[in-house]
Amino acid sequence: MIPKTMKALVAFSTTDYRLVTDYPVPECGPDDVIIKTEGCGVCAGDLKCMHGAAMFWGDENQPSWVESPFIPGHEFIGTAVAVGENVTDFKVGDRLAADQIVPCGKCRFCKRGQYWMCQPHKIFGFFKTLNGGMAEYVRLPKGSVISKVPKELPLEKALLIEPYGCSKHCIDRAQIGCEDVVVIAGAGTLGLGMITYARMKNPAKLIVLDMIDSRLEKAKEFGADIVMNPGTEDVVKKIMDMTDGYGCDIYVEATGHPSAVVQGLSMIRKLGRFVEFSVFSEPTTVDWSIIGDRKELDVLGAHLSPYCYPFVIENIANGNLKTEGVVTRVFEIEDWEKAFEYATGKHGDLKVAIKF
Repeated sequence: MIPKTMKALVAFSTTDYRLVTDYPVPECGPDDVIIKTEGCGVCAGDLKCMHGAAMFWGDENQPSWVESPFIPGHEFIGTAVAVGENVTDFKVGDRLAADQIVPCGKCRFCKRGQYWMCQPHKIFGFFKTLNGGMAEYVRLPKGSVISKVPKELPLEKALLIEPYGCSKHCIDRAQIGCEDVVVIAGAGTLGLGMITYARMKNPAKLIVLDMIDSRLEKAKEFGADIVMNPGTEDVVKKIMDMTDGYGCDIYVEATGHPSAVVQGLSMIRKLGRFVEFSVFSEPTTVDWSIIGDRKELDVLGAHLSPYCYPFVIENIANGNLKTEGVVTRVFEIEDWEKAFEYATGKHGDLKVAIKF
């Protein structure tokens, strides 16, 4: 029996996030699936939204994207407890994960199969009509891109499906070949997902950069051939030296810090491929002549995790994608403020989640 009300973290405004213990449980329409939430990861985007970032709430240069009140969270997993009469692919009892975006199916991107760039761009956890996973129940509406998850997969592994999906898409954009020297800057949760997947591509050298030595150790465990700390060594010189002065073939930026962009442009070879993944909190200034006149680089972006969940779920389950120690803390919903604090990484954590 599904209750009428539930616990939910609700964002009423930039300054008003609070736990509501009697929030209405979503109703199941004919095309919907209702899941009982097991857990939900706390994403850097959730933190930036809570801190009032203009890309979410708008400013004098851009309109608000979010629609409050909403329930945050797009890295969720749960079990179906109600299925609409028109739904044929899923049944009550299925363990499910959903892509973070719910495509409209009508815009030019959706019609071309590029659903992750859907023009309306409705993502779980930022809209009052598309509430996220920091609640006991979540409605997956018509159009949701839903994947089944093995019931025996531990929660700490299942919570990495969404971030590892993003990692996979980023590395797919990099088009790694077996002769490539690849540099991944950043060994947080998403960087580690990139490292373990990039290892499967068997590059000639997989080099990882991070300012935190414990993360570099984890990067080695996950498949990095060489790790370096830009805070204690001249990583540009080292990589130029090991490539006979040419530079790396592929550079993936996953730190979100402007200096990592400049660093990458300095160490990448002519005709190299630069993949930008991060969301930045401040503008980045670079010499654009490096991209064009000096090196003729391919510069690519990576957004969300299109068509990635089935592969990620299978390879997390079979161990090909390493996950050990990535989820470092899991909090009850009542401790959401502590979860958000630890998700900043200030206490040395990687992925932090909320469970139910």
